[in-house]
Amino acid sequence: MLQQTQVVTVIPYYHEWLRRFPDFASLARASENDVLRVWQGLGYYARARNLHATAKAVVDRHRGRFPRSVGKMQQLPGIGKYTAHAIASFAFNQSVPIVEANTTRVLARLFDFRKAIDSVAGRKTLWQYGATLLPKSSARTYNCALIDLGALVCIPREPKCGICPVKKFCLAKNPETLPVRKPRPRTTRLVEKHAFVVCQQKILLEQSSRRWRGMWILPPLKLDGLKPSSSPRRPLYMSVFPFTHHRVTLRVFRRGAREITNKRRRWFPIRSLDSVPIPSPHRRAIKTLIAS
Repeated sequence: MLQQTQVVTVIPYYHEWLRRFPDFASLARASENDVLRVWQGLGYYARARNLHATAKAVVDRHRGRFPRSVGKMQQLPGIGKYTAHAIASFAFNQSVPIVEANTTRVLARLFDFRKAIDSVAGRKTLWQYGATLLPKSSARTYNCALIDLGALVCIPREPKCGICPVKKFCLAKNPETLPVRKPRPRTTRLVEKHAFVVCQQKILLEQSSRRWRGMWILPPLKLDGLKPSSSPRRPLYMSVFPFTHHRVTLRVFRRGAREITNKRRRWFPIRSLDSVPIPSPHRRAIKTLIAS
């Protein structure tokens, strides 16, 4: 949950997740709809699907016990090198390095590493640096300390070098310029048009097969199975939201529903929408339009 989201946002989601899914067996038994609903609002829904798939794999292949081998961990859905090392270190106190945002910054400055950290060669070198500093015991405590050093002292802007406990070992002469990253890709601007269709206290939604796969969204207008009762040029609702390297403008238009040809569309009672997994931009649109 913390990979792309702030701690203050995650805490209530974390407690609700553990209340609903206290172990691998309960998560494995849950439907994808229930999993996405509990995750709703955190974004990057592939993470929730991977957790769901991993729970099923742990129950089916490992008799409900999470594997301790880093190699076996990485065979589970959505678990890459960083996640496997973090689990091995914090859950099982194994002596393995962790390279994430904070430790990357610390390592790049300690070694005055001036190649792009988000390149293949750069990442490989950082993992090697991390391994050279790793103690043979108490790796959990060491990795926690290294993360805290990056979060509290070796911060991105105006690092607190004066109070740094490892400043005498640091090779960086201009730490503010590190770490080095590749140029960011340009943000692509997109406009997406969707339909708002309400009839007899029900709203028409479509199950997404793309960006929000498995979640329910307002029907896209370009898949026109909806006959317009009128064709307003101005949308009923408009908002802008970021998505990875995109900036998406969501425009919602009123439409009638005399013919519905798309099998992925369903009518939902408005009063039951709280139990339906709907991505935040679409849920905000729905709430605003229903209220008005």
